[in-house]
This record gives sequence, C-alpha cells and structure tokens, in this order.
Amino acid sequence: MTLRRTPVTGRSVDAPVGPPTPLEPGRRRRFAELTGSWRAALRIARRESRRARRRTALVLAMIALPVLVLAFLAASYDMAELTPREQLDRRLGVADAELRWFADAPVVQDEWGDTWYPRDDGQSAMSRPTTADEVTALLGPGSRVTEIRAGSPVTVRGPRGDETLQAWILDLSDPLARGLVRFRSGRAPQQPGEVALSPTALRRLDGRLGEAVPTADRTRTYTVVGVVEFPDDLGPVIALHPAAVGRADGQPDSRWLIDVPGTVDAAMVARLNERGVVVARRHVPASTTSSRSLIGYVGPADASDLSTMVLIVGLGLLEVVLLVGPAFAVGVRRRRRDLALVAVAGGDAAHLRRVVLADGVVLGVLGAAAGLLLGVGAAFAGRPLMEQYVFGARFGAYRCWPLALVVLGGVAVLAGVLAALAPAWTAARQDVMAGLAGRRTPPPPRARALVSGLALVVGGAALAAFGASRTSPAVILAGLILGELGLVCCTPTLIGGLARLGRVLPPAPRIALRDASRNRAAAAPAICAVMAAVAGSVALGGYLASDAVRDARTYQPLLPTGHVLVNRDDPALRPEPSLEQVSAAARQHFGASAVALVQGTACPSVGGPASYCYVVPELLPDHACPFQPGDNLSATQRRQALADPRCRDRSADYFGSYVQTLVDDGSALPLLTGADPAATTAAIAVLHAGGVVVTDPQYLHDGLVTVQVNEVRAGRDEVTTTRWDLPGYALTPTRGQPRLLLSPTAARQLALKPVSNGWVINTSTPPSQRRQDRFTADLRGFGTFSLQVEQGAAPRDDSPLLLLLAAAAGVITMGAAGIATALAAAEGRAELSTLAAVGAAPAVRRLLAICQAGVIAVLGSVLGIVAGLGTAAIVLFSANREYATAWPALEPYPYLVPWPALGVLVLVPVVAMFGAGLFTRARLPIERRLD
Repeated sequence: MTLRRTPVTGRSVDAPVGPPTPLEPGRRRRFAELTGSWRAALRIARRESRRARRRTALVLAMIALPVLVLAFLAASYDMAELTPREQLDRRLGVADAELRWFADAPVVQDEWGDTWYPRDDGQSAMSRPTTADEVTALLGPGSRVTEIRAGSPVTVRGPRGDETLQAWILDLSDPLARGLVRFRSGRAPQQPGEVALSPTALRRLDGRLGEAVPTADRTRTYTVVGVVEFPDDLGPVIALHPAAVGRADGQPDSRWLIDVPGTVDAAMVARLNERGVVVARRHVPASTTSSRSLIGYVGPADASDLSTMVLIVGLGLLEVVLLVGPAFAVGVRRRRRDLALVAVAGGDAAHLRRVVLADGVVLGVLGAAAGLLLGVGAAFAGRPLMEQYVFGARFGAYRCWPLALVVLGGVAVLAGVLAALAPAWTAARQDVMAGLAGRRTPPPPRARALVSGLALVVGGAALAAFGASRTSPAVILAGLILGELGLVCCTPTLIGGLARLGRVLPPAPRIALRDASRNRAAAAPAICAVMAAVAGSVALGGYLASDAVRDARTYQPLLPTGHVLVNRDDPALRPEPSLEQVSAAARQHFGASAVALVQGTACPSVGGPASYCYVVPELLPDHACPFQPGDNLSATQRRQALADPRCRDRSADYFGSYVQTLVDDGSALPLLTGADPAATTAAIAVLHAGGVVVTDPQYLHDGLVTVQVNEVRAGRDEVTTTRWDLPGYALTPTRGQPRLLLSPTAARQLALKPVSNGWVINTSTPPSQRRQDRFTADLRGFGTFSLQVEQGAAPRDDSPLLLLLAAAAGVITMGAAGIATALAAAEGRAELSTLAAVGAAPAVRRLLAICQAGVIAVLGSVLGIVAGLGTAAIVLFSANREYATAWPALEPYPYLVPWPALGVLVLVPVVAMFGAGLFTRARLPIERRLD
C-alpha cells in the first residue's frame, strides 16, 4: 500500500486527520458476519442433535447428572437457611417480642436481637433467676408473658434400652407458647407428671397417648398426653410442664415471650435495654433486612474453604469434560464430510471450529436446563425427607437460590464448550480432500504437546509438594489439577507409542490399539477420565491408610487394654455405691477379676466455690526440658530441642504433659498401670511404707520425689506453692497417662483429703455396648454413670471408605470404557463389515470389543495408580519434611499402599472388559456398498 502525501498549507501529513469513519461499516459487517456464522452453527448443531439422538442423550445425561445433584443441594440449602424474618416468626410464634434478661446494667443490641454487648465497662451478668412478675412489671399493665427454658436432657427407659430426649420447659396451654409448636394429637400438659413428646421420640419409645414413660433411674414416671412438633428440632424431644422442673434449672437458656397492648417500638426497646434486657421484636424496619448473596462475608478461614471448594468443583468439571469429550470427537469424525463441504463452500478454520463448538453450546444449554429443572423439582418433592432425616428441622419458604442456579447453568454450558474444544481444533485441522473422500487422516502428534504436558506434570508435583509443606488443601488441589492436565497432554503420545508396540500382538488387540491411536481425540479423554478417578481414589486412600497408622502410633492409652474406668455423672445427687456393689455388677456383666476404687485429692484448707488446689510432681532443673511445648522457637532452638534427650517425651502435647495425681494404697495401682508383677510388688511396698509412686522416672531423684501442693484462693491472683520431698519409686514401663500415686500416709502428711473419682475394672476383653448398658442399668439406683473402655491402639479401619472411593472410581472406569467402546463400535462399523467379508468368525467382534475396553480401562487404571501413589508419596514426604523440624517433635507419616482399594481397582478393568464382551452382539454386520 502506498500512501500519497497531500500538500497542506504550513505542514505535510501522511494520513487524513479525524475519526476513521470509513472503518465503521467494515466493523459492522464483520460483526454481522460473526453473528450470522454463530447463528448458522447453532442451527447446524440443533439439527445434528436431533439426527444423533443416542449420542445426544448420552452427553445430556453426563452433563445434567452433576447439575441435578448440585441444583438439588443448592435448593435444599436455600430452603433450610431461614431468612431473618422467618427466624423471628419461628422464635416468636404469635407473640409480639422475645425478651432475654442478660444483665443488671444497660446493654446495646442489634435490630434483630441476636447480638448484644454491655454499654458500660462495669456491667455485670444476671446472677439470679427472673420471675414472670418482674418481667410483667417492666412492660406495664395489660401485658402477658410466658417463659420458655431449655432443660437438661431427660433419659427414659424404652423397649430397646435407654433413650435420651432433649427437654423443653414451657406451658403449652398458654396461647403464646402454642404458637411455637405444631400439635399432631392430644393436648397440652397441665400437671408436673404430664408431658408431650415429639413424633420421633414417640416412635423410639413405641408409645401411645396415655401411656406412662419412666425415667432411666425409675425415680419418676411421666404420662404422655400430647404429640407436638418443634420446627427447629425434629429429633427426640420432650416438653415438660414448668412445675415439673425447678426454677434454677436451665436459667441461662431462659427466654420470655410477651404480648403487649400496643406494638414493641424503638422506645420500648431502648427502655428495656437500660434494664439489661435484649429484645427480639416482630416489627423490624425493612432497611435492616439482609439479602442473601452467593458468597456473603468471607473471612480468612472461609476464603481458604471457598478456594478448596472451587478447586474440587474444578476437578469435577474436568472429569465431566473428559467423559463427554469422546462423544464430541466421534461426532466430528462422523460429520467430517459435512465439515469438508463447509470448507469447500468458503468456510475457514474459524467457521469449522464454531460449528463444532456450537454442539457444546447447544448440548450444554440443554443439559443445564434439564439438570436444573430436575434438581429443583427433586428438592421440592424430597423436602419432607430432607427435613426429617438430614437437617432435622423444618425449612422456610419454597425457594431455589436463583444466583446459584445461574452459576451452575453457566458451569454446565462451560463444560459442554470445553468438551467440544479439542474436537473443534481437530476439525479445523483436517484434510478437506480426505474428508470429502471419507478417509480418516489423523493429524500427527505435536512434540510441543508432550513437552507442555511434562512441564505441567513437574510443575503440578512441585506445587502439590509446596502445598503439603504448608498444609494448604487449596494449593495441593491446584497442583493435582495441573498435574492431571499435564497427563492429559501426554496421553496421546503414549497411545501412539503403544500402537507401535501392537505389531507383535494378535489381530484383535492390534486393531484395538490401532483404533485408539487413530482416534486419539476420543480415546485420550476417556483414558484421562479413568486416570483422574483412579488417581484421586488411590491418593486419598494412601493418605488415609498412612494417617490411620500414624494415629495408632501416637495413641496414648488411658488404661491397660480391656480395662474399664467408671465415673458417676451426678456424684452430689445420690449416695455412692459401695465397692462390693460395683464389683458384683462388674463380675456379672464383664466377668471382671478385680475392681478397685480410684481416689483423687482435695485440699480441705481451701474454701469458696472459686478456690481449688492441684498436686503435681516437680522436675529438677537438670531433668526438665529447657523448652516448653508452646514456645515459639527459632530454627536453631528447634534443632537444639530436638537433639536434647530431655525433650523427647512424645506424650507431651502443645499444652505440656499432664500428670494425674491419685491416692492409692496399692489396690488400684496394678489395674491402672498394667506393670509387670515384680515392679508392681516393689511399688506397692513403697506405698505401704508411706511413700509415693511415679510412672515417669524423670521425677525420681536420689530415691525421692518432690511434690508440689498449689493452692489458688478465690479473689486472688497468686498461687501458694508448698514443696515436699517424699520417698518414692519409679514404676516403668506402664500403660496409660503419667500418674503420681500418693499413699494414704503421704496424703495426710500433705494435708490432702482423698475424694472418690470412680472405679477401675479389670476385664479380659473390652465389653460390648450391650454389656455396658446392662452394667449401668444395675447401678441406676445410684444415678447415671459413664464408662471409658480402653480398646487399645488399634489402627483406624478406613476400609469401608477406601472401598467406597474405589467403587466410585470403578464406576467411572466402567462408564468411560463402555462409552469409548460403544463409540468405537459405531465408528468402526465399516471395518467390521470388512472383517465379515473376509471370513472372520462372529466371536472376533466380541473379542475386539473386549480389547477396546481393555485399552481404555487398563491404560487409565495403570496411569491412575501410578499417579495416585506418586501424589500420596509427594504429600506424605512434604508433610514429614515439615514435621522433621517442628517443635514439639511429631510422629511422621509412614508410606503405605492402600491394598484394599488397589485390589478393587485391579479387578475393575477385568469387569469392564467382561461387560464389553457380554453386551456386544457377536454377529458381524454385512453392509452393501455402492461405489
């Protein structure tokens, strides 16, 4: 192009000055061409979706299924999350407002009455229960109030054992309280001995109206007179009459529903706030109503969880793309003549790409619409089941979270477009003449794809290792995604290499490998989908197996294995059973050989409810570690601490090592420590002589143990410490936590009073839950008891979860293998006809299908197992590197292989191949060709 200079007075220019108006029509023309091109492409895609209905149904199912599940969860979650207005309606019922008397001084609250804080620094909390008369006096004449309290759980006897019911204390005969519940049958309790039960509680007790329900300790019997439902708690609930429970019970959870002649305005709220009362009123200004957003307020912890969730959704999206991709690739090959005609008619590479991408847009929109409609419909239809069995509460209004559904629909369309992206590029690169002639000419693999894939694999592994060292799940997932994308890029080259090795194989596997190599656009995504599922299952399984063994190694037992520690839950309410009574019940139900009383220590000289004392052994300075577990040490100090033998106590956690102090005459010592008989005999002799026994030899010096008695008195910040050097003995090795056992003589010398802490029982094997229930039932007359059974340091059994992960990966493997095999069979129909023409047996087709499924399933499973084991090794290695320099020293993760998961995953390809052979018709098609 030559620019002509136009002479202008005073200066010379090379181009005209002013806006480029002549270019505007060209831009509009290009925009119109682009719009028309997309319109034509969408019309072609719609026509093609009708012609290939089976492939269309397959793609729609794979896109719509995850959208359906997520739409169901989004709609259910939106209905379960009550709006502030719905929360108020549920809290107030028919009342005008709810009052909670928190303080004796002014408070400041929000508009909804959810949060409050003291207005003055000298504010004091309410220390006495309030009465209805006091609340009514605050409101004025004509007001009515009713109290609602959350009581302590009530344990009652049922046909299958004891049942614990959540208790609410309220007068259901009051109209203000009746608005909080829904009566299913019966009437409101009117006497202390009458109760109303929720439907769930009534089902668990197999009860009916008018029946008597005894408490577990048989001290009281209630009569069921009504069945009520609490919208916020659909579990087992019991409604008690206020006269059945004392006023002091449940005071912190007490609230008052009020009914006033007028309205509860801002002036009344301010007046009540001056008295320390927090108000939740029904009439709240509309400006304070908050609307839901998709994300809401996101803090640092929420941002990390959100990023992890986004990456998990990204992994799921990639899995869908890999599964749907082969269907688009086969569709492109079947339409190669049509695409070649578009190219002959003047279409360039961009037009061909748009034609294929339009398939993804159309099927993505259809899949999104179907998934959203079915998901929301299922959420609405399954609402009662979700309320009862998942959330345990009634939902709010019917709604479906439109913003979340829009995002899900966009993700579904994006999945369709991404699945069609690789076939679109393949279609733009095809040979036009070969397409018109019906020949397949797959493009040669590019070396840069292999290089890029290897770079992504290395970079993803490094990023996952970095995230493991920083314990960041989001970074680990990002590294896994990058590594998976890298393997996706490398898979076509790997398929090509395996096809070259197929020359030495029999005809059926050789043809299967050749087809996979020629149809890499369909085979590679299917193999990668299998690889991704298997890799995730193996990596998570390896981590869980290693974590279970690590937990078993770091487990600190409380008692010797099989022993039982019995504690009373309410020692101040009932008399204590004797040792003979506990022993009789233990021998009857546990087959116990020995039972001993466990006694703690108390300081009689310490008085007042806020005063206490604690007794601990003291370490000498040369025996104590110079670094405390909670210290923030530098790198040099951490190395010094890890190398110091005094700091190698793995029983100490970040809060330090706790030593339990007990008083014992030698009867409980063998049951608590599990030491060998010779050491136990020597320790009991020291106790009989008036000494003390420690289970950690660091506390023993020159045959003595220094014991600290620390007294803390009410109203004082200082601690009074008295030290005593007592003759001692170090009992090792022992089971359980570190202990200091004082003889009764030593306890009297230290002015300590023994107090009962429970009983320890020696059993041969850990008792079952049924035996524990029978044991506590025999002692029910003395109150309720809690049992701690030492099961030992058995590794956590994650086999069900590992098998579930392997089963999920197996379903994806069989699905991908089945899809790829069916598409390959449809694509290779002409070749099957050729085989039939040359005299191949009918079983050849079935054997060919088995080999085609085997290529997808076996290759994907092998790559997934290798990638999963490598991922688990990277994560565990990085975590151990971090633990190696941590203080206090942490137990490293062992490197374990999840053999149960691998066993299932090894069988999955065999099942996939067997299924392909079973569902494939053996008769070879014979088609007539007209040339």
